Amino acid sequence: MKKLVLTLFGLIFLSHSMMAQFNEDPVINLENEDEPLLNWGYFLGFNQYDFKFDYKNDGNDILVDKSLGFNVGLIGEMRINEFLDVRFEPGLLYNSRTLGFPGFTEENEAIREVKSTYINFPVLLKVSTRRIGNWKPFLIGGASTSLNLGSNEDSLDDNSGGTFRMKKMVYNYELGFGIDFYLEYFKFTPSIRGVFAISDELVPDNDPNSPWTGNLDGMRTRGLFVNFTFE
Repeated sequence: MKKLVLTLFGLIFLSHSMMAQFNEDPVINLENEDEPLLNWGYFLGFNQYDFKFDYKNDGNDILVDKSLGFNVGLIGEMRINEFLDVRFEPGLLYNSRTLGFPGFTEENEAIREVKSTYINFPVLLKVSTRRIGNWKPFLIGGASTSLNLGSNEDSLDDNSGGTFRMKKMVYNYELGFGIDFYLEYFKFTPSIRGVFAISDELVPDNDPNSPWTGNLDGMRTRGLFVNFTFE
């Protein structure tokens, strides 16, 4: 998580063109950029996913080894007024997590790699301040539905056969913040967003006393996105 935040702010403060936007009397770029009813763009970025586990009984926690993934997608924005916009940001998100289950002596039994490819469909409300020269901070939040192409939900094998299963459809809420930078030819926006699953994603093993999922009452994704938007 710290690496993601450092990456974001490093790109902001190392860019001479963006630093120039904070001058007291800047040359105003793209004066009418936010006037049209509809705006379009695309985003690239990074993600880091974790899990929140709910347990039936107290015991040793499942360990999650997180890694960096990537995001790519499109943006459609509808202007409501100077301060409010509704955004639709369909995207492809890839990530891999490694789970370490307690109580095993053999690594091939204790470790499960969870590779997830999500197609994400968020509908978001963007709340901005008044534009200050060539930059404009904002808050953003809303709901999303994700289709997990790597869920293994329909697999007949479970953890006893080496397959960790999750549900295909995931429902989330998302909250974040960012800054619009109005450059000479386009608007560039770095942002940070948290993603929190509402629905339970766990598909229990066939054996109700499974040493992998028998003590699990639920499992929900927690994620952090760092996106770079071009409009």
